[in-house]
Order: sequence, then C-alpha cells, then structure tokens
Amino acid sequence: MCNDYRLMVELASVIEVFEHLRIKIRFPEGRPNIEAREDIRITDTAPIVRTVEGERGVGELVQRRWSWPGPSKKPVYNFRSEGREFSSNRALILCDGFFEFTDPIEKGKKRKDKWLFRKVGEPLFAIAGIWRATDKVGEAFTMLTMEPGPDIAPYHDRQIVILERDAWTDWLDPTVSAKSLIRPLPAGSLSVEQVG
Repeated sequence: MCNDYRLMVELASVIEVFEHLRIKIRFPEGRPNIEAREDIRITDTAPIVRTVEGERGVGELVQRRWSWPGPSKKPVYNFRSEGREFSSNRALILCDGFFEFTDPIEKGKKRKDKWLFRKVGEPLFAIAGIWRATDKVGEAFTMLTMEPGPDIAPYHDRQIVILERDAWTDWLDPTVSAKSLIRPLPAGSLSVEQVG
C-alpha cells in the first residue's frame, strides 16, 4: 500500500485550486511553510485540509503527522474504507503524486521497482483521509484505501482513495455519505512511470 507520496506544489498554487473550487481555506496555526518534497514518508509531517465542523465549503489547512500508532504499535498509515461512513474528522491529503512498489522486473535486482502515479491533467490532487488525536503523537492522519481501480490493479491489490475535484467539498462535509464519494477513477485517469 501507499507508504510514500510527494508534494511539489507551492502553497500559492494550492490556495488557487481551492479558490477555484469555492472552498475557503483557513489557517488556524498560521500559513505553513510548505516545502516541495519528493518523498513524504510514514511519520513525516505534511499538509492536510480538514473539515470545519458545521461549515460547508470551508477547510483548515494544517500540518500533521502521517500515521498514528496502532494497537500493535505499528503505524496506521492506511485505513480500509469499506463499510465505513467516516462521519467526522475527514481530511484531504494534498499531493501531486504517489508511489507504489513492486517486485523487481529485472532478474537479480534486489530492490523493489518504484512507480510514480500522477493524476492526468491535474498538478494537484487529493487523497481521502481521516485524522485523530492520540496521546502518543498528538493529531495524525491516515489515508483511506479501497479495491484497486483499473490504473492501479496491475501494480497492487489495494489502492488509496483519490477524490475527483468535484467531490472535495462533499468530502469536507461529514453529512455527505462517504460511500457515495469513494469509488475508483476511470481507466486512464492516472499516469504511471517507473522511477526506481
């Protein structure tokens, strides 16, 4: 499952996308300094836009840790979406690409092959996530997962939930059914290239 993603988009461009979608962004902790990052890994801090309870069309942009400690102390960085509604603490995880790893194609190669997936025609997209407050690490987020769509299935048996832009406002509104928003993208929505 996805354990590495990237965000190379500047804050001004992020804000512009949300303005275009008529989603008002608040900065309750001040405007963060979002650096371009080729690799955001489990336990790293990264930007998310989270629900503002009771206000539709509004989100808070904050930086939080990716993953919280699970019952076995392993990090919870992916979370199955099937059968759940997520009626609170929803978040949009901002990225411009994510990575999946497969067994090497080349015989004798020891490291896994690394594949970069990007959304065709969109330099910024959002992964459906949830966040929670924990005693051990404070507030942290995780990515929701689902059965793979046609672009991911050749590489992995699960995938993260990628939301179409017209679903972002609804995802930030926990009164809208999560099940109505979680679905695979049509074939050809994601480009893929081998990067390692």
